[in-house]
Amino acid sequence: MDNKLSKTKLAFIGCGVMAESMIAGLLRKNLVAPEQLAASHPRTNRREELTAKYKIRVFESNIEAVESGRENENSIVALCVKPQRLSGVLHELKDAILPNQIVLSIIAGAKIETLAEALNNQKVVRAMPNTPSQIGAGITAWTCTESVEETERAQIKALLTALGKEIYVETENMIDMATSLSATGPTYVFMVMEALTDAGVHLGFSRETAKELVQETMLGSVRFAMESHKHPAELRNMVTSPGGTSAEAIYQMEKGGLRTVLSKAVYSAYQKAVALGKKQ
Repeated sequence: MDNKLSKTKLAFIGCGVMAESMIAGLLRKNLVAPEQLAASHPRTNRREELTAKYKIRVFESNIEAVESGRENENSIVALCVKPQRLSGVLHELKDAILPNQIVLSIIAGAKIETLAEALNNQKVVRAMPNTPSQIGAGITAWTCTESVEETERAQIKALLTALGKEIYVETENMIDMATSLSATGPTYVFMVMEALTDAGVHLGFSRETAKELVQETMLGSVRFAMESHKHPAELRNMVTSPGGTSAEAIYQMEKGGLRTVLSKAVYSAYQKAVALGKKQ
């Protein structure tokens, strides 16, 4: 298989959970060697931890991390800092990133135009992963400017597969949409899991038994839905007998407005993602 990242240098600006997930995934899948990677982090103990764990170079200075690979023909700078730190980091890196370097941002709300103007770089990619990416089971929506060439897009696709699956979307607004649906999505799932587990405990199961029943049921249901290729409504009808337990449960969920609550939650998360972009 052709490795699109075999000659690519990558610098991770900010090395929190998601950046570390990328680094771990890239190395686990042998997409890069440790010497191709660099990162930055302000805390000494975190730098030492990352160096010992992954054998990569970790700098205190963001600029040094960028400079470590910028002369390479294939170079990607991944911005992985907290949204509130973005403005300072962009100001710091304004003259450090060269036009040939690709800028990949996973920062919630950070607009492509903002990044391009602040860094004077038109090769900008905006991506939104989710928390299952930490175990290589995530889904990442991404888009980019027209200046990012096909070969460079192939590199980005390869990079994002270290986190799981990737989906290219046509417009930047769809990244905000994905932020509310797939990136925030685990929140909805975890809350449903918690509620169902609590319901099991209320019935009389131990919490451990209730948790296992719920987790395996959700996991199996998702796998069944993916492999059957059927509409969720059709799958639901398959397990709903007239006058049965599923019919009674559905009645209560509809009565409680479950669909409406979830729809409002997703739309509120979308509005928040848009608002974050306006603040930066």
